[in-house]
Amino acid sequence: MRTAYKNLLLPLCLLGSSWVHAAEFIVQDVRVEGLQRISAGTVFNYLPVTVGSTVRSEDYPEIIRALFKTGLFSDVNLERDGNVLVVRVTERPAIAELKITGNRDISTDDLKKSLKEVGLAEGRVFDRSLLEKVEQELLNQYYSRGKYAVRIGSEVKELPGNRVAVNLDISEGVAARIRQINFVGNQAFSDDELLDEMQLSTGGWLSWLTKDDQYSKQKLAADLEALRSFYLDQGYLKFSVDSTQVSITPDKQDIYVTINVTEGERYTIKDVKLSGNLIVPEDELKAFVTLKQGDAFSRKQVTEISRKIGERLGDEGYAFANINAVPQVDEANKTVSLNFVVDPGRRVYVRRINFAGNQRTQDEVLRREMRQTEGAWFSSRDVNRSKTRVQRLPYIEDVNVETPAVAGTTDQVDVNFNVTERRSGSVVFGVGYGQESGVLLNAQFNESNFLGTGKQLGLAFNNSSVNTIYSITYNNPYFTDEGLSAGFRLAYQETDVGESNAADYLTDRGVAELNFGLPITETDTVRLSAGLETLKIKTNADNTPQEIFDYLAQNGDDYLFYKVEGSWVRDSRNRTVFADRGMLNRIIAEVALPGSDETYYKLNYRHQSFWPVTDDLTLALRGDVGYGEGYGDTEVLPFYENYFAGGLRTVRGYKANTLGPRYSNGESAGGALRTVGGADVYFPVPFGGKELRNVRMAAFFDIGNVFETTSDFDAGELRYSLGLSAEWLSPLGPLVLSVAQPLNKKDGDEDEPFQFSFGIPY
Repeated sequence: MRTAYKNLLLPLCLLGSSWVHAAEFIVQDVRVEGLQRISAGTVFNYLPVTVGSTVRSEDYPEIIRALFKTGLFSDVNLERDGNVLVVRVTERPAIAELKITGNRDISTDDLKKSLKEVGLAEGRVFDRSLLEKVEQELLNQYYSRGKYAVRIGSEVKELPGNRVAVNLDISEGVAARIRQINFVGNQAFSDDELLDEMQLSTGGWLSWLTKDDQYSKQKLAADLEALRSFYLDQGYLKFSVDSTQVSITPDKQDIYVTINVTEGERYTIKDVKLSGNLIVPEDELKAFVTLKQGDAFSRKQVTEISRKIGERLGDEGYAFANINAVPQVDEANKTVSLNFVVDPGRRVYVRRINFAGNQRTQDEVLRREMRQTEGAWFSSRDVNRSKTRVQRLPYIEDVNVETPAVAGTTDQVDVNFNVTERRSGSVVFGVGYGQESGVLLNAQFNESNFLGTGKQLGLAFNNSSVNTIYSITYNNPYFTDEGLSAGFRLAYQETDVGESNAADYLTDRGVAELNFGLPITETDTVRLSAGLETLKIKTNADNTPQEIFDYLAQNGDDYLFYKVEGSWVRDSRNRTVFADRGMLNRIIAEVALPGSDETYYKLNYRHQSFWPVTDDLTLALRGDVGYGEGYGDTEVLPFYENYFAGGLRTVRGYKANTLGPRYSNGESAGGALRTVGGADVYFPVPFGGKELRNVRMAAFFDIGNVFETTSDFDAGELRYSLGLSAEWLSPLGPLVLSVAQPLNKKDGDEDEPFQFSFGIPY
């Protein structure tokens, strides 16, 4: 006979649940009733009672609590049926559907990901009390984006099978904008100077992109720290931010920020000295000390001095040197005496150099780039140089270096290189397009890391409206252990010059050459190539300029050349692809040797330099000057070797190859002298940041033109342009876009503000 006992007090404490109050008994069986989706086994896992357990009346509250803690049930009752413990449960409904509407600023996937973290997701158990927590989480996300007028409504619809559909309706409203930022207490620096140090602003013409006029606590906290750093770098040691007030208008559209500061007095440097065990000559370390008597104290410079001294000691093997800058403040005279105390520690040796992440590249290929050697003193300079050399390999995307101490020793480290490989090979059958070359059909095999050996092999067929090219190239960068490179190139090219906006004629060119490269220093390389070249020129009776007919009548249209090319390259860039620091200088001399059907030479100088302005901005300067001339029986540079300018690779905003001299029929002729250059400020793609390693944008200034000879050079004839560009190294080939505005277009110039190419090497 079933006996039920009710306790009248604990149900109030346990959300209306009840249980049977019975005398002590031994459980012979446990029966669970009321389950729909949840298995009985799940209940047994959480139930603190098993068959054979002795149950007393005082155990009932603990049993119910254990089941409630699972969050699976809205009600739990206990009953006794003889010696059988009966557990009656009411399951919480499951979330069958979670629908979010009205959101635009934050994607549905991002919102659902955040809600899942707080327990609200399809398939989870629904807890109505969780909705308030969810709404607050959503509000916080929108508040962080400056949308303080956001409204969030929720609706729960019951479905068959103890399920529910949850609908969240979001009214985002308009993001609140910062209308004013006020400073109180600043005297040494104006409001505008302080605003320049902050991310937050009252907005500008790019604010729609940068969102710098949208308030957030995180941004304000970062800005306050930036202000502290700014004042400390200007000598204001006692600077403090006393308080900040942030107010929002009743309509939640405008925000006003007030920052109260105390600047204090400005402290200057009294003297700077070095002490401790300097290891290297003191004069050498003093060269790193950029602060001198009378300068304003600068925390940034103090940190930089310590870093440079530490790096110099690291070059001598003292990897764990401690450079402690000890300031002595004279409050009366507002001066600071700095003492850089040098503790070199023990000299450290390298036990092993290890590589990880190179799934394809052989260890030997990376190890031959090492300038740090095993068993030698640790040298931070050699480790950094080794990192740069590995990073410059075209099949390596990124390199991280760690120097952990060897366990059980005080004077040994391992140097661990963790590399991220870039796809080194490709087999491509595709279509590209460039405004300079038209539609490009290509089939090519390129491998810059053949079989993981670092050797380069390429087979290509490219067919565009301008060129049809067949080529095979090979290069072994370590033909000898000393770093002598060797390779060859075989190519055949048909060119319709008229399709590239120049004079109307065609060329068939064949090339066979051997090339060698010899590194002279860490950054300097000398290269030499020698080979044969054939050239056949075809004309169009209707459109080819008369000047070309006259030249061919005098010199013929079929040529054989014996060519040599020598170059010197100094390359200190940190990367060969998308560099952001370092410099490239290249001088190339190409000569058609005596014995060739025509004899001439071409000289070219190219310069690129990169300076990181901030973490996100890189300034690049570039210049390219080329000059050619005939010698021997060839009086001038042959017309088919002329330089051209205009287009993506020279002066953007002007149509490709259209600048400079023209033939009598008005077609572009090119010239023997080309001078082009410019400046670029590179920055990450907005909203993509540095995570998008294969994409970058730039604001640029281009300048250049082509002249018939050096005597025709006129700086007043140089053309200028300003614009924006984007480059993407896509899996299908480079995509290059530019929008440019010519600044001094003259009569006869052909402008082209928007230019692009896809699938064509840039």
